[in-house]
Amino acid sequence: MRRQFLTSTTALVLLLGAGQAYAGMDEAKAFLDAEIKDMSVLDRAAQEAEMQWFVDAAKPFAGMDIKVVSETITTHEYESKTLAKAFADITGIKVTHDLIGEGDVVEKLQTQMQSGENIYDAYINDSDLIGTHWRYQQARNLTDWMANAGKDVTNPNIDVDDFIGKSFTTAPDGNLYQLPDQQFANLYWFRYDWFNDEKNKADFKAEYGYDLGVPVNWSAYEDIAKFFTGREIDGKKVYGHMDYGKKDPSLGWRFTDAWLSMAGNGDKGIPNGLPVDEWGIKVNEKSQPVGSCVARGGDTNGPAAVYSIEKYLEWLKAYAPPEAQGMTFSESGPVPAQGAIAQQIFWYTAFTADMVKEGLPVLNDDGTPRWRMAPSPHGVYWKDGMKLGYQDAGSWTLMKSTPDDRAKAAWLYAQFVTSKTVDVKKSHVGLTFIRESTLQHQSFTDRAPKLGGLIEFYRSPARVQWTPTGTNVPDYPKLAQLWWQAIGDASSGAKTAQEAMDSLCSEQEKVLERLERAGVQGDIGPKMAEETSLEEQNAAAVAAGNLAPQLKIENEKEQPQTVNYDELVKSWSK
Repeated sequence: MRRQFLTSTTALVLLLGAGQAYAGMDEAKAFLDAEIKDMSVLDRAAQEAEMQWFVDAAKPFAGMDIKVVSETITTHEYESKTLAKAFADITGIKVTHDLIGEGDVVEKLQTQMQSGENIYDAYINDSDLIGTHWRYQQARNLTDWMANAGKDVTNPNIDVDDFIGKSFTTAPDGNLYQLPDQQFANLYWFRYDWFNDEKNKADFKAEYGYDLGVPVNWSAYEDIAKFFTGREIDGKKVYGHMDYGKKDPSLGWRFTDAWLSMAGNGDKGIPNGLPVDEWGIKVNEKSQPVGSCVARGGDTNGPAAVYSIEKYLEWLKAYAPPEAQGMTFSESGPVPAQGAIAQQIFWYTAFTADMVKEGLPVLNDDGTPRWRMAPSPHGVYWKDGMKLGYQDAGSWTLMKSTPDDRAKAAWLYAQFVTSKTVDVKKSHVGLTFIRESTLQHQSFTDRAPKLGGLIEFYRSPARVQWTPTGTNVPDYPKLAQLWWQAIGDASSGAKTAQEAMDSLCSEQEKVLERLERAGVQGDIGPKMAEETSLEEQNAAAVAAGNLAPQLKIENEKEQPQTVNYDELVKSWSK
């Protein structure tokens, strides 16, 4: 293995012409000395070879000012403040890397799509828009770009197959439309120390008749939430659940980010259910959306979706702190770190960096966490083979409305911040992994005990069940905004769960119908199906070997099941 690595390193050095004197290499070497050091999967010679390639490829664009944009998370702050400057020093291309809200990124992108005006030279936008980019064909097809128009600015060491989110940014036509820049999952989070406390274990076993552990299904999660809520631990009243309920755009992410898939909405299929995805949108054999409501074979308002909303509302009211009902996503995120939450079914690993800060009540004196993360439990409608949660994949996207020279300069920057030279260090800062080689780096083996299961999860086979929104969604900007309004009506009590989801699927279908009439997405755009009953749609699905929409399960409290966390981790390593 070592000889193979050295051989590949030598080949890379020869390929990229390392050792020759070019302007920019002094700055590159200073950057490697000060910032990267041994935090790279490449040895120093290969790092310099990769930097030499950037120096050479950037020469035609030296002196250019480009603008790119992303949402504001730790990873992108590092890119904006540190890597953009290093890239400018090394290549002579000045980068303004704007940090704005996630919703604002989508809005800017939508404006550029509608107007044709080049607002930004590249976007880091979620791969949730893959169905939008594929159907509208306003984003550059990166597979074609790298082989043709962008070949002269495509790093020969880019190694697309090393990106663990490659499948998320590949359309049904087999082409790559976006390049992952950061990824994080929503997982189950729990107080490992409380779950292993002998009194807690004995009390739980006496009350519920089974072992306290990581819940495999929602029935067990509910029992654990009830058990911990109201107990006093370390002088604090604790709660068995955490969530948020304010009618706000972030409430929509809570549900489009795969809450319904955890309940068992949609069909089997990785990375997304097919023909019905976790949004409840059904497509035909040509990948054309045909409906969202159960009457057209969709599942947005089916029993699994309604069950998921009902459980969300029930748990928020009964087991979370009272103030959670008035919180947004960003307000609720830091709460578990304050030491009064026993578990959270839906917790983003993007919060890991903030959860390991010195002095927090959820850390031991040696800096190791008192908490762990694990796969999320699933609802009663869930079946083996379904996705089990959401993984955010912020990904580089080049719009066709961007002039070629500006797109090429931006593509160089995108490759620089995702390069093998840089990625290990960037991943230590933001803990949002995109490369398999980075995940296997020794430095993350060393750091794993302080990250509460993050490395173990990402190195495990379980991670493939956590995926972003897929290609069934034909216009993410238009459809996503419908969700928070509908769920907000259920959260506020203005509508029942069934009424809210009936309204949501109806509004989604109005958008699909408008797209069909406009014909803007060609022969891969929506083609609405005829309406029948839930029972008829279910029978047709079953006859075709599919699941959705499922019929209502009368007893939605299944047999609870838990698993010992340490045994779970051992099973992954096997």
